[in-house]
Amino acid sequence: MSNNEEDTLRSEYSADLIRSGVRGKYAARYREGTNIALIEPELHRLFPDSEAVNSALRKYAEDHDMAINLVR
Repeated sequence: MSNNEEDTLRSEYSADLIRSGVRGKYAARYREGTNIALIEPELHRLFPDSEAVNSALRKYAEDHDMAINLVR
């Protein structure tokens, strides 16, 4: 038996636990993606959290007459 075929399941984990999993349980959530943006270190000092970033973006959009759909 090669290393890839060898049973490596630890004895403390029952086979029933492995079989009880739901295939693709989080697939839809994964496909939705994320809306994460990386902020440069020097900007992080000005915008340390999501609230600061969102506030600045809302103000920018307002100042530039950009329409935003506020769905919360």
